[in-house]
Amino acid sequence: MSKPQDRVVSKRPDGQWANQRNDAARASSVHETQRAAIDAARGNLRNQGGGEVTIQGRDGKFRDKDTIAPGNDSFPPRG
Repeated sequence: MSKPQDRVVSKRPDGQWANQRNDAARASSVHETQRAAIDAARGNLRNQGGGEVTIQGRDGKFRDKDTIAPGNDSFPPRG
């Protein structure tokens, strides 16, 4: 279950990459590269006590999800 502080990284129509909170209407920050937007989202979550970053690919499909400690990973790695 997503929390309000969780983040989504997605491509905007202007070609920039947005770092946006789940409960926000506007992006928290906008970046030239996907990597910069992901790094910003991870930094925001570390400062807010953890959560999840959902990453959208160039094709618009969600391609990855990353839990930032002390967030709750619903599918932790095994082994």
